[in-house]
This record gives sequence, C-alpha cells and structure tokens, in this order.
Amino acid sequence: MSLVLIIIGIFLILELSNVLIMYLKPGSTKANAVGVFTAWEKSKQDPEVHNFVKYLVWWVAGTKLIFISLMVVILFFADPITQSFAIIALLLSTATFYVKLFPLIRSMDRESQLVTKGYSKMIGVMIFIFILAFILAYLVSAGYIVDFIVF
Repeated sequence: MSLVLIIIGIFLILELSNVLIMYLKPGSTKANAVGVFTAWEKSKQDPEVHNFVKYLVWWVAGTKLIFISLMVVILFFADPITQSFAIIALLLSTATFYVKLFPLIRSMDRESQLVTKGYSKMIGVMIFIFILAFILAYLVSAGYIVDFIVF
C-alpha cells in the first residue's frame, strides 16, 4: 500500500469522525464539533438562532460527507496519477484554512470565545501536520522520495 493511500485513509477516518460528531453530538468539544465555541450554548437561548446554527453545522457535515464519498472512490478505484492529483487537491484545499478560518479562530481564542483555551493553536498545528503529510505523500508518489512504506 502506498503512502498516498495511507495518508488519504487516515484523513478520511478523521473527517468521518468529524461528520459523525457533527450529526450526532454537535455540542461536543471533541472531533472538531461546535461545542468548543461558547456561542453554541449562547445560541440555545434563542431557538431561531440555535436552529440556524444547527442548520449550518449539519450543512458542513453534509458537505464533508460528499467530500468523503468522493475521496473513498479515489482511494479504491483511481489510478496512482489521479491519487497524486487528489493529494494536491487535499493539500491546496486544506491550506485555505489559514486564509480565513485560522485568523478568526485565533481571534476568538484570544477573546475567550472558546471553551478550550489554546484550541486555535492545537487545530492550527494539526492542520499543518496534515499539510506536511500531503506534501510528503505527493513527493513520494511523484518519485522525489523513495516510498519507504511497503505493505
């Protein structure tokens, strides 16, 4: 099994855990659910706002589910070239986190709008590690680095 397939598989498992928690327990502080935001509990005070927030959470979960489904098809049925391009797509789309989301969540963290202090740093590091893994997987798939994982 190639490093590309391993990295895509790990990413899919993490994303699936996000979808499950967002659908089943959106108020959780685990697996990137919205319970980490103090606004989640505040939204419950206004049913209209809370319904809107739940709608957006489930919209994101549904979008992730579409994405996961496409990645499963790529994982199991695509040729190595398509899988390499999928890694590039994952790399670029994941990196967009730092354009709008990271500055916002870092600001929210500073203003104590998150239940877990330092959450922005943790999520920023986690996403950076995935970006590095995507780069490594691409370099291996492109032949720049010998694939050192053979199953």
